[in-house]
Amino acid sequence: MKRNSNSLLLIVLAALLVGSCGGGNDAQRPGGWQGSARQATSVEVSEVTTASISAQVRSYGSIRAQDVVTIIPQVSNRITRIHADLGDTVRQGQLLAKIHDVPFRDALEQAEAQLRQARASYERDSTAFLRQQQLFDRGASSPSELDNARSAFESSRAQYESARAARTQSRENLENTEIRSPVNGVVLERMIAEGDLARTGDPAFEVANLVGFETRLFLPMQDWEAVSVGLPVAMRLSNRDEIAANGIISRISPQLNPSTGLGEVVVSLTDATRSVRQGVLVDSRITLRTEENTVVIPRSAMIEQVETYIEPETNTVEIRRKYSAFVAVGDTIARQRELELGLEQGERVEVLAGLESGEKLIVTGHRNLSDRDRIRIAGQPRPDTREQQLEDGPPGAGNPESEGQGESGASAGGGEGSERSGQRSQRTQ
Repeated sequence: MKRNSNSLLLIVLAALLVGSCGGGNDAQRPGGWQGSARQATSVEVSEVTTASISAQVRSYGSIRAQDVVTIIPQVSNRITRIHADLGDTVRQGQLLAKIHDVPFRDALEQAEAQLRQARASYERDSTAFLRQQQLFDRGASSPSELDNARSAFESSRAQYESARAARTQSRENLENTEIRSPVNGVVLERMIAEGDLARTGDPAFEVANLVGFETRLFLPMQDWEAVSVGLPVAMRLSNRDEIAANGIISRISPQLNPSTGLGEVVVSLTDATRSVRQGVLVDSRITLRTEENTVVIPRSAMIEQVETYIEPETNTVEIRRKYSAFVAVGDTIARQRELELGLEQGERVEVLAGLESGEKLIVTGHRNLSDRDRIRIAGQPRPDTREQQLEDGPPGAGNPESEGQGESGASAGGGEGSERSGQRSQRTQ
């Protein structure tokens, strides 16, 4: 009885083992192998096109007037009236402020009186000297009398010229009690107020001359050597994308700053929008050269591979970079292309070799691809699952004989298991 029980237990374990093996064979039938096959990667593509691209030098600088005029009072006295304020647009000769002028008006009247007196003395001594000259010529006057008349004439003439200069200075001082703009421009700063004491040497106003605007850029040596006078410059405000002004390089410093190692470059604006004002920070891009009708792709579509290489002769470490991109072939296969790059402009890169215009460049999903991987282009109809399975075929589908043997073996295995199961049933009974 004990021996029959052990035999029965072995038969049950064998049946369970055969059943589990049969389940594994079912997993390899159509539908079971599909889960282990690699799925197509969803990607987005963009047609490769040609465009223009430029090599640029980028730097930041503030807009400023080409000439900023500091207006300093020429006379000292109390400010009685302010006629212009910060931000006002002024014309050349326009009154900006008025200084108390009574003392200067009195000084002018006094200078004019002294001038009239000096003129009278000069005319009198001039006539006397002329008469003595005539008498001396006729022998009716001595040389000493002629010398005295000449001395009096020269003295009167000097006094007259001095009085005339004094009147001119007094008149100018009176005119300087009116502080006027020497240029057409905009008031950038006002340093005085009504009631203040205007002092000679202390600034009263700053006026930006409206002959034009400029920006000064400070470039590292490599960029400073690359630029030249006359190159075009496009400027954008620091928080906007559209071009706010255009200009050209007008002056380049002949030396680098010894403290910073930067070279100064002056850009004169040729046209500007109304948003360009004194002190505005702009992103300036100097165009060195431009390539037309060349293949240009977004930088994000490239894959960069960095390799470290040790030069055996010099024992130095070099970093080598390789770039590639994927293109869609027949909408189902991805092919990897090695790229030779040219100019770079922001997020756009010129491709000298590796891509042709009209190809379908994979722009998203390419990070997980390998050469010849299956892809599915986003936005296109997804193929029927059953049709895709029939198209791909199960693993080993290329050998019909092995497939037939596998099916035959599976059937035979199934029949043998059924037969053994019948035998176990009979023995159990």
